[in-house]
Amino acid sequence: MIGMGTARKWFVSLNYIVLALTGLVMMLPFVNILAGSFSGGKAILQGSVTIFPVDFTLANYASVLNNIAIWKSFGITVYVTVLGTTLNLLFTSTMAYGLAKKDLKGRSFFILLVLFSMIFTAPIIPSYLLVKSFGMLNTLWALMIPGLIGAFNLIIMISFFQSIPEGLTEAAKIDGCNEYRTYWSIVLPLSLPSLTTIGLFYAVAHWNGYFSAVMYLRDPGLYPLQVKLRQLIVDNDAANVMQSVQMTLQSAEGIKMATIIVATVPVLLIYPMIQKHFTKGAMLGSLKG
Repeated sequence: MIGMGTARKWFVSLNYIVLALTGLVMMLPFVNILAGSFSGGKAILQGSVTIFPVDFTLANYASVLNNIAIWKSFGITVYVTVLGTTLNLLFTSTMAYGLAKKDLKGRSFFILLVLFSMIFTAPIIPSYLLVKSFGMLNTLWALMIPGLIGAFNLIIMISFFQSIPEGLTEAAKIDGCNEYRTYWSIVLPLSLPSLTTIGLFYAVAHWNGYFSAVMYLRDPGLYPLQVKLRQLIVDNDAANVMQSVQMTLQSAEGIKMATIIVATVPVLLIYPMIQKHFTKGAMLGSLKG
């Protein structure tokens, strides 16, 4: 038994070491970009930046933060993320609450449709024509309405609602609550961990949204941050963002790296604050009873 215990400890230690090394390797590209965003243009062009800044400067961030177009794209992304996630949670939770009722007529049919949408997604052209027919082309609604309810997130919510003891909802009905009052006053407060979990999924999807904006938007003034980031990296518009400073302090590549960090940091800051609810929600949404 002692030998087995020792072997288990070695195995667990080895797992921790492998996972730690894997995590460090995956962080290296981000650390390199972070170092480059604080490095001088000459050092970046010479390829001397690794994981530490060379010729430390804040000129790259000054150009990014002083650019009105980037701030406008940032504001659009925040607007779409906040409003889109709110609508996602509202419609997903209400639909899940109804489908969690086992006595709902046609429940199996609707759940089958949900599962069907998880396997077979709509092609690009029919999706485009549908958005166009609703008059949402070149509007921010095109970034929020088509993905209003995610099938995977809906399944998580249904599973979570079914795990809530029926005695609570029955007691609410005895006290005179209708379905809407039970949903708002009893079910939703108990669903905070699950709502936080799927809310994070929706929020990250909106924040990183790119393809929908490229497909549905034509006005550059409506482009979210990820599309603006693509213009900086692919279309080489970073040169247009540069101010009249020396190349030794700033470069187009440095501005690109600074923009990537600005687009990534908000999600990195939010996740630790909701990690506790995220973990709990993932567990509760996977269990029943």
